[in-house]
Amino acid sequence: MRELVYFIASSLDGFIADPEGNDPTGPGGFWPIGEDYVAHLVSEYPETLPGAAREAMGIAGDGRRFDTVLEGRRTHEVGLDAGVTDAYPHLRHFVFSRTIESSDPRITVVDGDPVATVRELKGESSDRDIWLVGGGDLAGTLLPEIDRLVVKLAPVTIGAGTPLFGRHVEFAPQQWRLADHTVLASGTIFLTYERRAD
Repeated sequence: MRELVYFIASSLDGFIADPEGNDPTGPGGFWPIGEDYVAHLVSEYPETLPGAAREAMGIAGDGRRFDTVLEGRRTHEVGLDAGVTDAYPHLRHFVFSRTIESSDPRITVVDGDPVATVRELKGESSDRDIWLVGGGDLAGTLLPEIDRLVVKLAPVTIGAGTPLFGRHVEFAPQQWRLADHTVLASGTIFLTYERRAD
């Protein structure tokens, strides 16, 4: 069975976006984008680069790890505000929202239960996993279904913003096993954790 992977950028103090929910890698964002960071994404996670970046870098073809991307309404609206209706046209794309309709036929808007949808997607036959790109509230809702965390930990603190699992997740300690890590010279660390059996 394929897995749900929360592949996300985080500050040292556990925030994935600023207090307004802006893209941390966008214009004026707080995320430090070093050359080694981009090179690591290109070599290990090329499908997590937005379509426009892939096109500019000449990246084509299927991804190495994911064939499906999931995001919440607020994360999707960051792209919409920038005029991008589908940031990941190379992946099957689901947006979870009860208030918006897609203006792009390639995107599936889900207004039902995210957990039930993820369980259906996990049951599909595929050799690649499902990428949860954000946001924090959706990650909090899907926390029981997340099989692996890949946290791109930046050497920066921001003090306040959107927490890794949103603002409404309940207190429920869960053990994770460090499965892999990559330390970049620029200071960003890719930490891969797998869920431990309860």
